[in-house]
Parts: sequence; C-alpha cells; structure tokens
Amino acid sequence: MTRLTMPLLIGALILSGCGRIGDSGWNPLRWRGAAATPETLAPEGGYDVRADVRPGVPRIVEASWEPLAEGRLLVVRGFAPTKGYHSAALVTARSQPVGRLGPDADGVLRLRFVALPPPAGSPASRLAADPQTDQIVVALPLSFRQLSRIAGVEISGAGDVVTLGQ
Repeated sequence: MTRLTMPLLIGALILSGCGRIGDSGWNPLRWRGAAATPETLAPEGGYDVRADVRPGVPRIVEASWEPLAEGRLLVVRGFAPTKGYHSAALVTARSQPVGRLGPDADGVLRLRFVALPPPAGSPASRLAADPQTDQIVVALPLSFRQLSRIAGVEISGAGDVVTLGQ
C-alpha cells in the first residue's frame, strides 16, 4: 500500500499543476520556460473596422451638455439646406471598438456629426428646410467614468467644428 501511495501523490501533484492554476510554478509545462502569453487583448486580425461613409451635416447650430443621473448627455443640433436628411448620428473620428468610446492621446474626444441626405430627385430634396423646425438633433450619453478621461469634445460637421469643454 505504501509503495502505491507515493507514486499516486506525485501523479496527483503533477496533474494539479496542469489544471486551473496552470500559470503557477507547479505546472510542469512551464518548467522549461515561460509559456507564450498574448501581447494584446485585441482579437487575431484586429477589430472589425468599417469607415462610416455618411457625409457630415452641412451646418452645426449648437452643442450642449444635459445632466443625467449617471453622467451627461451630449446634445448636438444641426441644419441642412433641404428637408429629408435621415440616419443622423455622432460617430468617432478615429476607428474604435464597438461599444467603446475614448478620447485621443490629448484627452479630446473627436466626433463627426453625420447624416444621409435625401435621394437626388426626391420631393424632399427639392424642399428648402426651415431653420426653426427642421433641425437635425442627435444625442450621445456619456457616463461619469467616460467623462473622467475626457478633457473636451470636438464635433465636426461638413464645414463646422464645435468644441466643448468639460
């Protein structure tokens, strides 16, 4: 019985080093040297990057902060010369992973205010827009955690650039 106990204990010790504590010094696969660890958390081949091809809104009228319980709401109003602009959004100027929003190295969050114009020849494209009633409005909620890393926000349209501080 004692002859069998020692080899079983040694075998159990070796197998336990290969389990969940595989990064420990007890793992025999690591005895010859460090195992290959990934240098980045990015997926192989990088993140899916698709450039937004929507044109910028022709004119930015106003940008402001609205308070929220868990952060602030960035509200941007724009104006286009004709009616029918749709699918408006605030998108980041540089490509970022989906669901992440972060500033550039200088602490400024750079956004583009984009919208699709009406199809050429459509009735909406021939109607002039009224600056009082036909504004394009988009909003972007930012949490306090995101705001803590942001020193300012720069919003660009087709020709305008608006800068907001914190």
